[in-house]
Amino acid sequence: MARVSDEELLQLAAELSGKLIARGWMLATAESCTGGWAGQLLTSLPGSSHWYERGFITYANAAKIEMLGVPEETLATHGAVSEETACAMATGALAHSHAQATLAISGIAGPGGGTPQKPVGLVCYGWALADGTLMSSICRLDGDREEIRSRAVAAALRGLIELIG
Repeated sequence: MARVSDEELLQLAAELSGKLIARGWMLATAESCTGGWAGQLLTSLPGSSHWYERGFITYANAAKIEMLGVPEETLATHGAVSEETACAMATGALAHSHAQATLAISGIAGPGGGTPQKPVGLVCYGWALADGTLMSSICRLDGDREEIRSRAVAAALRGLIELIG
């Protein structure tokens, strides 16, 4: 599989921004394996300061705990790459921001770091809204590190677009 094109990523970002603007909402992102790619993409749009509030890059478990309040027990029981952790990241981003919507991404982009239980390409997502709505998803993406990361960003944006409706 190929990397998601810049044009497709920008189209998704623009669609999400329109939904946020229509509701008067701010967005916060919490990223691990994508290293801030979603935040960089979203803030590349002119006027993003009207709907993008902040981003958390929480690559290490300590950062997830300190910046987002992810419970140590969640990380110990389920691991950093799990729907439980992605949900905790998304709800933590809500709690530590002024946003009404959040997205979280945690995964194994490779080329190393995978295990039989959690292979390279496993990506977990969490989305949270200020009204208490919480959604998560897990998928296995094929490709090299850049392909996995670009596809993870695209999937995270699509998930929030779907959740907002």
